[in-house]
Amino acid sequence: MLLAIGVPVAAVFVVLAVFVGTLGAILPGGGDAACQTAPGRTAQADVPPAYLALYLKAAAQYGIPWNVLAAIGDAESDHGRGTGPGITSGTNHAGAAGPMQFLRSTWAAFGVDGNGDGRKNIYDPTDAIPAAARYLKHNGAPAHLERALHRYNHADWYVKKILRRAAEYGEGGSACPDVPIAATGRAAIAVKAALRWLGTPYSWGGGGLNGPTRGIARGAGIVGFDCSGLTRYAWHQAGVTIPRISQDQWKTLPHVPAGQEHPGDLVFFRGSGGTSGSPGHVGLVIGRGRMVEAPRTGLKVRISSIRNRSDLVGYARPTYRRS
Repeated sequence: MLLAIGVPVAAVFVVLAVFVGTLGAILPGGGDAACQTAPGRTAQADVPPAYLALYLKAAAQYGIPWNVLAAIGDAESDHGRGTGPGITSGTNHAGAAGPMQFLRSTWAAFGVDGNGDGRKNIYDPTDAIPAAARYLKHNGAPAHLERALHRYNHADWYVKKILRRAAEYGEGGSACPDVPIAATGRAAIAVKAALRWLGTPYSWGGGGLNGPTRGIARGAGIVGFDCSGLTRYAWHQAGVTIPRISQDQWKTLPHVPAGQEHPGDLVFFRGSGGTSGSPGHVGLVIGRGRMVEAPRTGLKVRISSIRNRSDLVGYARPTYRRS
């Protein structure tokens, strides 16, 4: 059976199953790791399966969060279901066309032949969706997603609308924030590695050197990260091995005075059951007073504020040592 745009139904569910089961497998190699979340119930109920498959495929090809592409498709054409001018033929009042609403001049520069038929058809979602991903990537996404969205449509309200809808489609998982440009070298690798797993479930005892794992005790049966599993994983991707648990990370890594912390540093909190000398929680500094963390059971890897935390213990900096 084929869907309206020629995508086999079975293929849609194969793509979806692979994506949900192995988020990291669809991410491109190199430094620009995308921040992906699994399609939530809202997305599965609202996005036509054929379009969802195309968003997932474009995410894999260009490293752009699928839910951001889906949010744009929702805003611009209701995933091709809209009846306004320019969606299936012609242009709208601004001169934009197709399900992702490209200006002709932009399409001439960034159009994609997504289905290999030898044509770049602005009205064909198999071409338009990867073209949108290509255009966002050209403008700095995923590292500078807000900037890229603003260049897609020069309005602050539009950027907020897309990010809000993307979060809904990802079932609360955040779309990529701007990665601070202050993160350089191995610290930048660690920050991007951690951000890759935004929206991944917290799993007590979960997280290995190569990604999410099943946890233990209350984390048994949940594939994800706990707080120190995430920080250890992130720094391992940068070639630095640190201890497994937060208490040992704090005790063995060089401490950094408050106010001198940099993106990539670890930030420690007393947490539940911890102390100032043996902190029970750790996150990874990403800049602007924020961290990426695996918070606690029932929540997902997220971006959080460091400021005004009464249980803050301090900061530590993993360092690379040649063997």
